[in-house]
Amino acid sequence: MRIFVPPAQLAAGTLSITGDEHHYLSRVRRARTGDRLELVDGAGRRAAATIASISDSATTLTVSDPEAIASAPPFIRALIPWIKGDRMDVCIEKLVEAGCDEIVVWPAARAVVVLDSERRAGRIVKLASAVQAAARQCGRAQVPTVRAADSLSSALPAEGLRIVLDPTSDGVLEAGAAAEVTLISGPEGGFTNAELEQLAMCTSVGLGPRILRAETAPVIATAIIRAQTRS
Repeated sequence: MRIFVPPAQLAAGTLSITGDEHHYLSRVRRARTGDRLELVDGAGRRAAATIASISDSATTLTVSDPEAIASAPPFIRALIPWIKGDRMDVCIEKLVEAGCDEIVVWPAARAVVVLDSERRAGRIVKLASAVQAAARQCGRAQVPTVRAADSLSSALPAEGLRIVLDPTSDGVLEAGAAAEVTLISGPEGGFTNAELEQLAMCTSVGLGPRILRAETAPVIATAIIRAQTRS
């Protein structure tokens, strides 16, 4: 079993777990005194722990010394548009499972969903919670970050391999020896000419003969890179 704790709480000694993680242990996993589990802080550290006791309101753990977890290269960043309905949640969840390290949501001109700054901030908070849940479910020790960008230009990194997922391209997706890879995907309506001009310096690749949906393309691209690098 694996649960997340805040970085400040991950230390050797006794730790009391309450809230959602306590519910997960006691109700979902039906854990018992003496069970062993792994604690991770989502920032690159983990520690072995044993359940000392369980009450209605808390689970008490005996925690061993934490250790650092080495990240497996390459670092993968996915730039995705706002997607309508629960398809956005599915995309986020599957990106985490496939091995994405950072998710940046950018306001594509042809995206169906348009949010003001306040609604966008609230949506990111919910997506961050979904990211953590997905990381726990698939056994990831490090929780990917998720944030919103004000524009495509502000979302694009200055360095690393930058790849545009374009269904009209004959380019083949290859990460090579790149230490950092950014995957840029568009909305269902595709990129505008202005957006393509901004992406002219990036490498354009296709993902086969069929047009993939906005929530599918970045997930498949991430999985391909992880399969190529075995990380």
